[in-house]
Amino acid sequence: MAEIRGSVVAVMHTEHRQAISWITQLAVDPKYSNCGVGSLLLAHALRTLAPPLRLYTFQANLGARRFYERHGFRAVAFSAGQTNEEHCPDVLYEFTARDSEVQGMQS
Repeated sequence: MAEIRGSVVAVMHTEHRQAISWITQLAVDPKYSNCGVGSLLLAHALRTLAPPLRLYTFQANLGARRFYERHGFRAVAFSAGQTNEEHCPDVLYEFTARDSEVQGMQS
């Protein structure tokens, strides 16, 4: 959770199952979008969770897709959404230890 002046402005939920770390939710108050709050939460996840780290987002959510790709996640699978609650086409993203090594070399 991220707070600014005592108000919650972003939340992230993670879990670890079957040797994979997951970000199951990352939401930022629209008033704080593009202010770095989501990047700070994601950086915390990348530092503290064991790779590989995976997450889903909707294919139509181009802002989220750009955000995750900018932070080194790679799209590894696309679906028509038959297994998600909303039945919307989604994309599975993954960040691996190899990805973090490459990202570190580029810094």
